[in-house]
Amino acid sequence: MTTQQKIEQLRDELRQYNHNYYVLDSATISDYDFDIKLKELEKLEEANPQFFDVNSPTQRVGGGITKNFETLVHKNRMYSLDNSYSKEDLLDWEKRVQKVLGTDDVAFTCELKYDGASINLTYENGRFVKAVTRGDGFQGDNVTANIKTIRSIPLKPLGDFVSNFEMRGEIVLPLDGFQKMNEERIANGEEEYKNPRNTASGSLKLQDSAEVAKRPLDCLLYQVVTEERKYQTHFESLEHARKVGFKVPNTMALVSSIDAVFDFVNHWDLARHQLPYETDGVVIKVNNLQQQEELGYTAKAPRWAIAYKFKAEQVSTLLHEITYQVGRTGAITPVANLEPVQLAGTTVKRASLHNADQIEKLDIRVDDTVYVEKGGEIIPKIIAVDLSKRPLNSQPTIYATHCPECSTVLVRNPGDAKHYCPNEFGCAPQITGRIQHFISRKAMDIDGLGGETVDLLRKENLISNYADLYDLRVEQVIPLERMAEKSAKNMIAGIEKSKEIPFEKVLFALGIRFVGETVAKKLAKHFKSIDALFAADFETLIRVDEIGDRIAQSILDFSNNLNNLQLIDRLKSHGVQLELSAENLENQTEKLQGKTFVVSGVFHQLSRNELKKAIEDNGGKVSSSISKKTDHIVAGDHMGPSKLAKAEELGVSIISEQDFIALIS
Repeated sequence: MTTQQKIEQLRDELRQYNHNYYVLDSATISDYDFDIKLKELEKLEEANPQFFDVNSPTQRVGGGITKNFETLVHKNRMYSLDNSYSKEDLLDWEKRVQKVLGTDDVAFTCELKYDGASINLTYENGRFVKAVTRGDGFQGDNVTANIKTIRSIPLKPLGDFVSNFEMRGEIVLPLDGFQKMNEERIANGEEEYKNPRNTASGSLKLQDSAEVAKRPLDCLLYQVVTEERKYQTHFESLEHARKVGFKVPNTMALVSSIDAVFDFVNHWDLARHQLPYETDGVVIKVNNLQQQEELGYTAKAPRWAIAYKFKAEQVSTLLHEITYQVGRTGAITPVANLEPVQLAGTTVKRASLHNADQIEKLDIRVDDTVYVEKGGEIIPKIIAVDLSKRPLNSQPTIYATHCPECSTVLVRNPGDAKHYCPNEFGCAPQITGRIQHFISRKAMDIDGLGGETVDLLRKENLISNYADLYDLRVEQVIPLERMAEKSAKNMIAGIEKSKEIPFEKVLFALGIRFVGETVAKKLAKHFKSIDALFAADFETLIRVDEIGDRIAQSILDFSNNLNNLQLIDRLKSHGVQLELSAENLENQTEKLQGKTFVVSGVFHQLSRNELKKAIEDNGGKVSSSISKKTDHIVAGDHMGPSKLAKAEELGVSIISEQDFIALIS
């Protein structure tokens, strides 16, 4: 046996031992014998550097230092999941799925929703190459060095699998491991970690991967993302992933009816308390991968999946004071300041009261004993008052009449649930909030500039709006607290780089009320420049697909404000992209203007996403379901028979992939 063969043999053996121990929970070798083989491999690799492999079992111990985690764009967006809290929600979801697919022949997978930190693992040519956190779904942090220390993650599959793929999963901290970590911290006189989820998430951003290696982190995997059509169903792809070494929870179940989904939910709502990990619900997915493609995505979530959240934990505590927060749009949010209480693994001191109507509906008062739960397991909210414990001298809550920050009289528009501070350009939280929104990842994505720094720059009178950012100079920024020369230069470079951000993101960054990411994209695509958008009247605006009265009026209000127009002129003078680039315009036509398309089946020259983009680039609209408004169905192989029948019934034109390409050529 050659030296190289010996090295490869040892690597394969150690990978299998790792899998047996960390994934199958079945040790097939003693710790001592494992260490002997690992040391033997280390010596051989050290003596033969020409055979170095970044994915060798010897590279899992950590030791690399990462000071700044690089931001990487996801090849495939990591969507959020729509949440449901009742059986009725699930029944409604099933009806929507069946309606789009045109059939009630739909199977589902049921998986537990583990409470940890989402991760995306990329494999190329069958080898692990990088790990990126979920981030905002579009981009996340490169935490590859830290992830490699988690031994339940295979650095190469232990058998035949797809070659190029992504594995989606959750980094979790098992409850017993979390308890041991806290026991050690108590023994060392250190403060305990609050909960497993936050500790797991924080572990991924530790600078020293050797420290990460000491933590008993685990990775539970729930999705294979690949363009290779080797598997027909989600369940099949995960079953195969488990066979080649990935830790896919064996709690996953394949069911053929919504009643079986309910059985799964009912069972695990009780049985979850015996699990070694924290879980907060069940994820239900359409099993057939082609049906998943047919269903597609909304702006935020896949239509083919939904999360059912277990009933939130509730606690009672004392409400000491009601204060008011001002958001970037001037919206006022009342906040309950509570006697600190433990809830779902965290200490809760504050809870949102939403608006004046909610306070009046529940008759919430200072010094009440209130019941608190975490809405969707994230944001604490008050759900009821214990009237039996209300003090005799209790007084009804009178809602604030003036802004808590600038003392301006609050306004409330007809039909609006919230009160607003109208002092848009003179109220500190609004100024800071708009700039923080402007620099955020989904907007201008300015590196080297965070929320605290924005607040500091405003307090030092260096900025009072987002256009002021482009006037900043390094020498102005260096004297600021905690700001060194390198940090100052990075900030100014990040601001300069943001001038390359495309128009649709700039439009979102402006903070026009009701204009979110999706609406900004539609408006940018339709009007192509800020000047054309601001020149549009109400009737022109509402004729744009999915732009209603409220959004149209908000755009008019923004564009009729002299202060806003002056800011836009300043952004233009600095070279910020306020129109679609020549490159974008070059690929766009009006050939399909006013036409609605449904894309169905498997294609050969273009992927489904490329087809949909081509439709939109040429002025058409993509719909997920067939109706009388559908002009054409672009049909590929294996188009669903129910969709075909629906198209024939409605007399909708069915064209091939080649027909479509000819249509836009």
